[in-house]
Amino acid sequence: MPTAKPDSFLDLCRAAIGAQHVLTETEDKASYLTDWRQRYTGDALAVLRPGTTQEVAAIVHACHAHDFAIVPQGGNTGLCGGATPAAGEAAARGVVVLSLQRLNRIRQVDPVNNTVTVEAGVVLQQLQDAAREHDRLFPLSLAAEGSCTIGGNLSTNAGGTGVLRYGNTRELCLGLEVVTATGEVWEGLRGLRKDNTGYDLRDLFIGAEGTLGIITAAVMKLYPAPRARVTALAALQSPRDALALLSIAQSHAGSMLTGFELMSELCMTLVTRHYPQLRYPFAQPYPQLVLLELSDSESEEHARAIFETMMTAAFEAGVVLDAVVAESMQQSRDLWNLREHIPLAQVEEGKNIKHDIAVPISKVADFIETTDALLQAVFPGARMVTFGHLGDGNLHYNVSPPEGGDHDAFLANQDTVNRIVHDSVHRFGGSISAEHGLGQLKLEENARYKSGVELALMKAVKQTFDPRGLMNPGKVV
Repeated sequence: MPTAKPDSFLDLCRAAIGAQHVLTETEDKASYLTDWRQRYTGDALAVLRPGTTQEVAAIVHACHAHDFAIVPQGGNTGLCGGATPAAGEAAARGVVVLSLQRLNRIRQVDPVNNTVTVEAGVVLQQLQDAAREHDRLFPLSLAAEGSCTIGGNLSTNAGGTGVLRYGNTRELCLGLEVVTATGEVWEGLRGLRKDNTGYDLRDLFIGAEGTLGIITAAVMKLYPAPRARVTALAALQSPRDALALLSIAQSHAGSMLTGFELMSELCMTLVTRHYPQLRYPFAQPYPQLVLLELSDSESEEHARAIFETMMTAAFEAGVVLDAVVAESMQQSRDLWNLREHIPLAQVEEGKNIKHDIAVPISKVADFIETTDALLQAVFPGARMVTFGHLGDGNLHYNVSPPEGGDHDAFLANQDTVNRIVHDSVHRFGGSISAEHGLGQLKLEENARYKSGVELALMKAVKQTFDPRGLMNPGKVV
């Protein structure tokens, strides 16, 4: 195995991408070495900022030749430490952070094929805007869409609020361009909906968190822009009623139902406490709320007629206690702001123990009821901040200390809380990571719940694609 020689390696990098894009000073590297939640801080010899796929390939080739490990990074908005050097890696072997933010070009929009070809560093909101300019919709929507990048979205198979209708990022991708662990470029930018010519390499790289190769560009699906949207906030008694409302909504609206977000009363308490400028639209609190949205390709009148029929059925069934309907785009944004400020309000409230989990949709209410009781038995007064994408079974099941409690002291119980929650997820046939990935946060937890066969297959894939272990070490496997 080659011996890492920092000086000669850095000289190669400077020659490949320009000295101004090789960051070695501590203050220049700092923002790249700590994750968004400030839970992980690593070290790296340098932060490298290539501007083209060819420059990425040159960097990877140099890393391979000099035995330097690579931590790919997009917008650094991940929640599991997947884009941060793992502690101790820099001491064990040379490590560099490879930032893809300069690969930020939209190469082609094809409105006839309903596709867009973008580089990995394109910010999600930039892609949404580009689609809108062509009267198209790119449906991936996340709270971090103003800073997260497409490469990161693909590497974690991000979900968001549109999964119910459009699927995860994996379902939105048709083709990839990837730099392999040896510095070769796989040209897979095919805008095809049907391509049955062997193993689906694209699906291997999506969700791999940069452990198999580096995604540098992608062909993503577009959709005709909807002609109308109807957004409403419904008040309910329980998650079980929310499931009943979901069934009613799907039976009346079908594929028009593009958003269905569950939020507990505590979520709204935190949002209104820390963001009083966001108006809670009801005169009283309710145990559960559902934010739902219909998107229609016909007209506003058609969408509202279906919505009224749907809500009438929900009220008659005793499922919905109260509801407000947005009468303008601004009111729609106001309702979505309540949902999107929940994570921000949690930050303001203090440290908490986060879980991004999925269970079968039919089991969501049982999971919440059972897991709440298990946690209360061990940690009386703990507050469960439960919200998420009920339409696809993905909950953000976050646990905060009792009101007025010591957040740091409570955080010391993270392993116990995780075990209670994840064991419950496993019993309900779920997943401990729905849309945030594994990173370094859930590395050991994943090994606990995967079967030996599944882990062996994952390790075999890693060994085949990256036998030297250079790609994002300490993550996923």
